[in-house]
Amino acid sequence: MKKAKLITVFLFILLPNLSFGRDEPLANHDKRGIYARSLEQVLRLDEEDIDLATAALIISERWSDDLQAQGKASGPGNGLVHGRRYLTRLDNMARQIQDRLEKKGLRQNYKAIAVINEYLFDELGFASIDNANKPEDLFLHTVMDKKRGYCLSLSILYLSLGERLGLPLYGVVVPSHFFVRYDDGRIRFNIETTSKGGTADDKHYIKKFNVPKDNGIYMTNLDNLQTLGCFFNNLGNSYDKVGNTDRALSALERAVDLNPLLAESRGNLANVYLKFDRISDAIYEYRAALEINPNDNTTHNNLANAYLQKGWLNDAISEYNRSLKLNPHFIEAHKNLANAYCQKQMFDAAIAQLNQALALKPKNASLYSRLGNVYIQIQDYEYAQTQYKKALKIKPDLAEAHYGLGLCYNKFGLVDEEIAAYKKALAVEPDMVAALMSLGNVYFDRKNFDAALKQYSKAARIAGDDGWIHYNLAAAYSNIKRYEQAVAEYQKAIELEPEMADAHHGLALVLYKLKKYELAAEHITKAGELGFDIPEDLLDAIKDKLK
Repeated sequence: MKKAKLITVFLFILLPNLSFGRDEPLANHDKRGIYARSLEQVLRLDEEDIDLATAALIISERWSDDLQAQGKASGPGNGLVHGRRYLTRLDNMARQIQDRLEKKGLRQNYKAIAVINEYLFDELGFASIDNANKPEDLFLHTVMDKKRGYCLSLSILYLSLGERLGLPLYGVVVPSHFFVRYDDGRIRFNIETTSKGGTADDKHYIKKFNVPKDNGIYMTNLDNLQTLGCFFNNLGNSYDKVGNTDRALSALERAVDLNPLLAESRGNLANVYLKFDRISDAIYEYRAALEINPNDNTTHNNLANAYLQKGWLNDAISEYNRSLKLNPHFIEAHKNLANAYCQKQMFDAAIAQLNQALALKPKNASLYSRLGNVYIQIQDYEYAQTQYKKALKIKPDLAEAHYGLGLCYNKFGLVDEEIAAYKKALAVEPDMVAALMSLGNVYFDRKNFDAALKQYSKAARIAGDDGWIHYNLAAAYSNIKRYEQAVAEYQKAIELEPEMADAHHGLALVLYKLKKYELAAEHITKAGELGFDIPEDLLDAIKDKLK
């Protein structure tokens, strides 16, 4: 008797799909994947043995803060522990659908879809959400708890039920969307989980989501691994949106491994690589994405941004133009192309791009501000001022426009107005280093060195790796005769930028005042070698002290 009881318990643990209230097991009962405890085990399985729900819940336990917190609260587990209760709930939901099919006298074929839709969306109240900005909203357990999901997360629930019912359901991906397809080889139709299981033909998806002519992975029946790859892409993109770039990187690298032919995965991974300054890796992924989907104007724009970071201006301009050829209304590409033209000193072309963008979006304050920036570069300060004021009329709290206006006031000699403009910029963006430095410079010119130090110090806390900030700090310290602090800041400036002739000259001057004549001579010589026009009186004074 004891052995019999032990065997019964053992079977209950290892075979969660056995039905003790029904004669027949669920259709997925013999899949090895329902016993998997890690994603690595899932990936070692043959495709037909993968159980999508089990794999999805393993991902929940590995990636979801919610389930991880539950795991910590209940002590260490071994593999898929907390997700098991969701598998049981899925099994019960599948049996509820089976019961409804039996009552209606329907077989488990395409006619089951209407019953699933009624059960899920009408009876249980599952509904779609507009976006997947929160990573937690993507996980299968969250969808089951909240009865809300994005196109992909609702589809994974739908596919998981289909596996348990033995229905030939497949995930289908198109650019920026995911849906389900029924396909038994004879009857085939699409199922839109964001519209209560409604149907739409292939032409609808191809047109609406701009599917490439060479579809590749798009519009095909995906296997479970490919569906998981799509999930990791959405998860990584969602983590990126909330600023968790480490998790985003891990998820998106997994997405590309599982689904190398999904252009979005490669493009999203490239975006994250850029944030880690892995520019060459980003360029590789953008190019791979464009080989799959050459009509993605956003990826052309992003590739151009990467080229710009490399300093490849001609390549960047070419890609921005490709982006705009695909979508002439893409404001961001117009702005970026104008920036690239400015870097090539092609200011008329830059102005033309921004005017094109303004024709499309005349109430865009940022465009007027960018136009002001271009006029600043060609020293047309009157017209620059006009553009900044237009920007601020639309958006009074636009920090970059207040800052630009301050630069114009500087050229007009309107010091009080200049200070007020920088302060307005900093009221909106307290960490704007350029405004902090410019405000510090105004105070410095007024010989208010304590006020200048305050602004330079704030800038140094934000951008401590900028040698010129430390140079300005040193100059301010020197002017109030705090020579030791000045030496430290000049040395920091030289450490960051060894070829900064001004810093070597300033350091030599302060060292001379500290009576460190040999060191002063060393740095005044270096300043001269770097092209600084050394005052003869300082050079002679140092030489005299060394005699």
